[in-house]
Amino acid sequence: MPEMGKLLVVVGVALVLIGLAMWMGVGRGWLGRMPGDIHYSRENFSFHFPIVTCLLFSVILTLVMWLLRKF
Repeated sequence: MPEMGKLLVVVGVALVLIGLAMWMGVGRGWLGRMPGDIHYSRENFSFHFPIVTCLLFSVILTLVMWLLRKF
């Protein structure tokens, strides 16, 4: 059970750091506007799907989880 406690603390600290970074505006210029993100708009309709941003976050989270599992 001590490993679960350590994991929860690490995940909590990581969420706090990510929240602070987003609150301060880090990533505001590129987050959701990467090359490959789909954006389609017409007169009264707009569709936005940040597929490349989602893939990037998926890779980063996979690497973090892999590293946490190794240690």
